[in-house]
Amino acid sequence: MPSKIEKKQAAAKLRKPPRDFSYTQNRELSWLRFDNRVLDEAFDETVPLFERLKFVSIFESNLDEFLMVRVGGLSDLAELKKQPVDNKSNMTASEQVDAVMAEMPGLLTRWESIFKSIEGKLDTLGVHRARIDSLTPEERTFVTRYFQAYVSPVISPLVIDPRHPFPNLRNGALYLACGLDGATDEESLLGLIEIPASMNRVVEIPSPTGTYSYILLEDVILACLDSCFGSYKPLDRALIRVTRNADIDPDGEGVEEEEDYRQHMKRILKKRLRLQPVVLAVSGSLEKATLKTIRKALELSRRSVFTCDIPLDLGYVFGIEGKIPEHLRNELLFTPFRPQPNPTIDMTRSIREQVLQHDKLLFYPYEAMNPFLDLVHEAAYDPECISLRITLYRVAKQSRLCESLIDAAENGKEVTVLMELRARFDEQNNIEWAERLEEAGCTVIYGSEGFKCHSKICQLTYREGMALTRLTLLGTGNFNEKTAKLYSDFMLMTAHPGIGEDANLFFRNLSLGNLRGDYRFLGVAPVGLKPLIMRGLDREIQRALAGEPARVFFKLNSLTDREVIDKIAEASCAGVRVDMIIRGISCLKPGVPGKTENVHVRSIVGRFLEHARVYAFGVDSDMIYLSSADMMTRNTEHRVEIAFPVLDPTCRALVHEYMGMQLQDNVKARSLTSDGTWVPVECAEGEKPFNSQEALMERAYRNAEAAPEPVIEAKPAPKPEPQPATTEVQKVQATVIEPEPAPAPQPEPQVTKPAPETSARRDKPAGKTKAIERHRPGRVRMGLGLIALGLKTLITGKTK
Repeated sequence: MPSKIEKKQAAAKLRKPPRDFSYTQNRELSWLRFDNRVLDEAFDETVPLFERLKFVSIFESNLDEFLMVRVGGLSDLAELKKQPVDNKSNMTASEQVDAVMAEMPGLLTRWESIFKSIEGKLDTLGVHRARIDSLTPEERTFVTRYFQAYVSPVISPLVIDPRHPFPNLRNGALYLACGLDGATDEESLLGLIEIPASMNRVVEIPSPTGTYSYILLEDVILACLDSCFGSYKPLDRALIRVTRNADIDPDGEGVEEEEDYRQHMKRILKKRLRLQPVVLAVSGSLEKATLKTIRKALELSRRSVFTCDIPLDLGYVFGIEGKIPEHLRNELLFTPFRPQPNPTIDMTRSIREQVLQHDKLLFYPYEAMNPFLDLVHEAAYDPECISLRITLYRVAKQSRLCESLIDAAENGKEVTVLMELRARFDEQNNIEWAERLEEAGCTVIYGSEGFKCHSKICQLTYREGMALTRLTLLGTGNFNEKTAKLYSDFMLMTAHPGIGEDANLFFRNLSLGNLRGDYRFLGVAPVGLKPLIMRGLDREIQRALAGEPARVFFKLNSLTDREVIDKIAEASCAGVRVDMIIRGISCLKPGVPGKTENVHVRSIVGRFLEHARVYAFGVDSDMIYLSSADMMTRNTEHRVEIAFPVLDPTCRALVHEYMGMQLQDNVKARSLTSDGTWVPVECAEGEKPFNSQEALMERAYRNAEAAPEPVIEAKPAPKPEPQPATTEVQKVQATVIEPEPAPAPQPEPQVTKPAPETSARRDKPAGKTKAIERHRPGRVRMGLGLIALGLKTLITGKTK
């Protein structure tokens, strides 16, 4: 007789069919292949030499974050007696960690070799990093004097022995480690010096004109290490760096009573510095005993120690870019590109008026972010603007946008900011901006427990007489002036009343903590976004089964959601052609016979980071959505995300054109094979090389040159008729409802600063003089007339 447990297991198998892993692959291994693809750019000799060095640094930075977050989290799960199993590869957490660690040596060897090769070529051209074993007498004298004058007073050498316990090594910090030979019989002596983060890591040293020579701060200390430990003599020496688990759940830690959420996040950030080590990186040579002492203190296995012979933490590379001699810049760097004006926007006119006339679509970094920034700045001083609401995930440290929000609050506008403090590795910056915004009078709220707010939405509300108008601004990427010059993203600016009503309801729901709102036009996670995607795929499946042409296009950063993957496979089996551009992780393997043979996946890695998310359905892409969300379970089910339709025909055609250009790329694009590896795109005979990012830059220049000269004296634009929603867009909505109309607010006096002279003006008006806003000057004049008539009647007794 079967036991109760066996009966339950048998019943579970009947309820749930076994997973098909023939067309899926492990997420972590897919990510490592993506980072290897980034490293490919460092090997590409068509890329300028110093730009190749930057890709080496990006590869390392990506890998650090991967180890902290993904491997750190999996290491915790691997400690459980009953480990969860990955639903794409059927691997346990410990099996995934083993697979990742097995891949690491080959990746790191490749990384180290290309760094040495590029640095050697830079050295011959005149950009030279000095090493301590090859310093000239003049350079050694300079280094010694620099150490004595600036470094020695700052560092604090530590001697670790049985009476002095091993200190906490901060996550990501650099340390010099050495075994020490003392005058006594003491054993197991270890010396440690933390590289001061407060000092410039790159130290320029004298060099001939037209060249640039530098030495790293850790090498300055290494060159003078013999004088750092008094009577103790260093026996060996190396630079070490600990990467710790950073996969800490702020919500899982619990907010203490009477604790402000910002204080809670500050406590979480401090705790992250002391979490369990994941790996130890060593640059240099340490005796086995010395390395064993460090490894045991960190409780790391041998496989978690990586050694190399190049600097650790290559982030310094970006700091020396500005030091490259002028005559070498054209050869070593990309030709500078400046985001161009959007040809459909006249920056001398009110941005608000132009958006009321017609939807506007910005495409970063090819087009500048200025229209959005100017619109918010304009609203901060517009007497008719009564409120600004926005979600912020990652904000620039010097943010013109946030300054405009502060101006708006100081001018008496209602400013509501949802600041997501849990944006990983940007928490501290977001905390600081949240405090500044709140001090200025903004209402600052935070994301719901367990659900990061990753959506990018801003709404400006205006009162014209007794009527309200709304401008809604939706993006695929962050409202961040810095990344808008580096990341490829879309920004839709619309006055569509239906989208405006949905956005108004969205902000109302956010303030109430309601994540289950119903929306007519927007697909909002965690409830409404995945159904939107499924319905779009189902529509194409039905078309294919009916013998009609059917096609789906996705542009994503990552694809890991198993339900979406299975639906894409179902579409492929039905005959739907599925084209995808996926920059990073793809847990779906295309081209598997009988499963995904109609699926085609490409990746583009180049000068700019591909970041936009696009969902398009239909052979003619009659339904196009832009979104902040990737097809990852964390985005579709555990975050607040927004997918928004592109209803305007002109904007829809632009998205279709841009994506078509990216599908033509045969230079930076790679194809994903059925075994989960990336290979160069095969070119047809006679096909010319086509780099989509270069083509989009050239297009932006052409459009800017062809744009008509701005008209300085522009007449006010007539109020547009509401834009009707197309039937095609409504078909994929999970629910279509009419939002309740917002009650018309009563006019109230409002304090404001003087309005800027033009919408393109960026600087604050001089002075802090405040004036009383008069929404209806006609009524004021009428009131004054009635008062005058009353006084005349009292004095003369006449009414006329």
